[in-house]
Amino acid sequence: MRLLQITDDGSLSFTYDLSDDKIPRYAILSHTWGPPEHEVLYQDVLDGSALAKDGFRKIRLCADQAKQEGLEHIWVDTCCINKHNSVELSEAINSMFKWYQKAEVCYVWLPDVSGKDRDQGEQQDGRLDTSIRKSRWFTRGWTLQELIAPKDVIFYSREWAKLGDKKSLERLISEITRIPAKALRGEPLEQFSITERLSWQDSRKTTKEEDKAYALLGICGVNLPLIYSEGQENAFRHLKTEIENVFKGAEGIKREDFAVPLAIDDVIGVESFVARQDELKKMREVLNSDGSRRTVVIHGLGGMGKTQLMIAYAKRHRNDYSAIFWLNAKDLDSLKASFANIARQILQVHPSAKHLTALDPVAPNVDTAVDAVKAWLSLPSNTRWLLLLDNLDNPKVPDNPDPEPIDIRKFLPSAQQGFVAVTTRSSRLDIGHQLHLRKLNSAEDSLKILSDSSHRDITLHDDSAPQLTKRLDGLPLALATAGAYLRQSSMDLSEYLRWHDSAWARLQRTSPGLVSYEDRMLYSTWQVSFDQVENINPLSAGLLRLWAYFDNQDLWYELLRHDEEEMEDRPQWIADVVKDKLTFEEAIRVLRDHGLVEHHPSSLELTESAGYSIHACVHSWTRTVLNPGGNAELAIVALSCIALHVPTRDDEKHWLVNRRLHSHASSFTIADLTDRCTILVMGSFGNMYGKQSRFDEAEELLLNALRGYEALYGEDHGMTIMYPVINLGLLYAEQGRVVKADEMYQRALPARDRLPTERQEDVDRLGRQISRLRHEQEEERDSPSTPAQESSDDGHEL
Repeated sequence: MRLLQITDDGSLSFTYDLSDDKIPRYAILSHTWGPPEHEVLYQDVLDGSALAKDGFRKIRLCADQAKQEGLEHIWVDTCCINKHNSVELSEAINSMFKWYQKAEVCYVWLPDVSGKDRDQGEQQDGRLDTSIRKSRWFTRGWTLQELIAPKDVIFYSREWAKLGDKKSLERLISEITRIPAKALRGEPLEQFSITERLSWQDSRKTTKEEDKAYALLGICGVNLPLIYSEGQENAFRHLKTEIENVFKGAEGIKREDFAVPLAIDDVIGVESFVARQDELKKMREVLNSDGSRRTVVIHGLGGMGKTQLMIAYAKRHRNDYSAIFWLNAKDLDSLKASFANIARQILQVHPSAKHLTALDPVAPNVDTAVDAVKAWLSLPSNTRWLLLLDNLDNPKVPDNPDPEPIDIRKFLPSAQQGFVAVTTRSSRLDIGHQLHLRKLNSAEDSLKILSDSSHRDITLHDDSAPQLTKRLDGLPLALATAGAYLRQSSMDLSEYLRWHDSAWARLQRTSPGLVSYEDRMLYSTWQVSFDQVENINPLSAGLLRLWAYFDNQDLWYELLRHDEEEMEDRPQWIADVVKDKLTFEEAIRVLRDHGLVEHHPSSLELTESAGYSIHACVHSWTRTVLNPGGNAELAIVALSCIALHVPTRDDEKHWLVNRRLHSHASSFTIADLTDRCTILVMGSFGNMYGKQSRFDEAEELLLNALRGYEALYGEDHGMTIMYPVINLGLLYAEQGRVVKADEMYQRALPARDRLPTERQEDVDRLGRQISRLRHEQEEERDSPSTPAQESSDDGHEL
């Protein structure tokens, strides 16, 4: 590639021929050619005659604009190619689409559109729209790729006044060119059929007739040697032949010999598929080979959009496969019926298809159809098919107790060829490359789903939108469900949010069904997984019920693991879950296998064991569906676990544990608990809030705990002294409230020797802090430069 370099004084000169890894950032000019004698050619730049030509003006404008934007190089097709060198010309034309793609920006100069139209009156009479619609630039063959390939295209008038860019003018450009908006936005061209891409060139013209075909090389993703004497008809025939060659099988048999049109009408996709570009790219990387079998397993939580991802992939890459077949793998009957449907599809296109001719073309026997289709897919030259197996949520994997799991291997062709994609909630289906589908991380993507499904223009500027998207936590099914409800209701976002927080299950049950999610409701979509979990390991099911009373993020083993004396009232099954680390991890593993639990990606330095998390919507489901009406016994267990785990030390390790506990402590209230549990929670949380400098909250809780301990144990009992008294004293000392701190110290001192060593050290530390505070106050009073200060009874300065 050869570029024009812009020097500091504004002059232009050629770079050396650049290899791909040496190309600097550059701008590119898109324009229509005038009379050949006016255009600046390669030789004109070399011999210095470029300045005298009319065509130099647009090059100068392009260079000046690039310089303003910090770019030192430009590319212009009139002069950056030596067209007298046929080898260079052929290489350039085959590379041109890539060059436009890699440009930082493409400037489109429209000499037949005046900047005055922009200033005078789109509001008056649509003059600017009319001028742009009539521009010659939209009629030329080579400008097609110059519109589609660059990521950033800016349009300028005759006077070099900015008219808009590809994004702001998208609607108008799409109307003029009949090119879908998605293609203009940079969506991969593979999702548009070859026929559709070729049609974009129909109304365009080129000076050389063969160029009408050659200008489509990059758009169709092929390369061709150029023969400028062959004529337009031959050029298009060679183009289509090369396109067909891309899909040849191992023995040279064309894709069309096994081609079956894509037919997934029974599987309804969402109106607008959002995001997931990385996942689509990974699928393409896996499902692309020389014909040897490649398989991708898409697994994740129910409602995460696995089916929708597979629909989007099928539509985007339908031209990359000879046939794409959809199979419903939710149970054996559905799977076999899908094979019978595939047999009918094949016979409609290929009535004499080998292995299938004996089948009834209208109602084939399902068992016979399975074998016949597998045999047809195993034919030696039939290597470019793609099977999409959806909803395989009951696969045959180790430890699956279901008496009729689906052994998917029995339904795959014996020949190791073709491509297979599977969606499942199970992470244990190990038959290919694993692709874990997680929640959407972009708030904009979540808002797009919410807007599309509600038919409302919802943005982050809406006060309640950020809170609602946070509650729905990037789960496509939850977002689509909320959108469907809002579409059929006059309720605004803030009111929907209130109902979501106060009556989750009721709100979900009254939400309309979603055709694109097989009429599954959010409140019931995880019941299938839960039933399987409960069948495999009842401890796992119990743990998920208990999780409703913790925060959904970062649950870990030590948080639940406490001695029986400390939690004497807990159910036996909870003690069984945490009897040792292996038992706990096994219970978690079953939940992870079904997509209900993930590792918690904590950014904090780990203390104790790594944690696990459940999705926010699953957490709402555990609270309202798994525990309808609430479960006071489990709530007490959860609160007791949190309270007992609050550290009493101040070193770094315990501070980190304290921080991990914060979200759990903030996720509930302490109402409706037993007296013993209430005072335990108050005391522990008061201590924790004090370490977080939440002094007012800490004091209130610790005083309530003190009253509770005094009523339950007595004023001088070791439990009363050991917990609320000492902790209140330390809290007051931390705030400099000497009188209050000393009051607690005097209560604790007589019982010091009866306390555990750790608490004895806390009493001593409290005494030292009080002495230091009194000494500091005395120094302040004796200082001649400091006015004397009085203290209130509680030590606060007056």
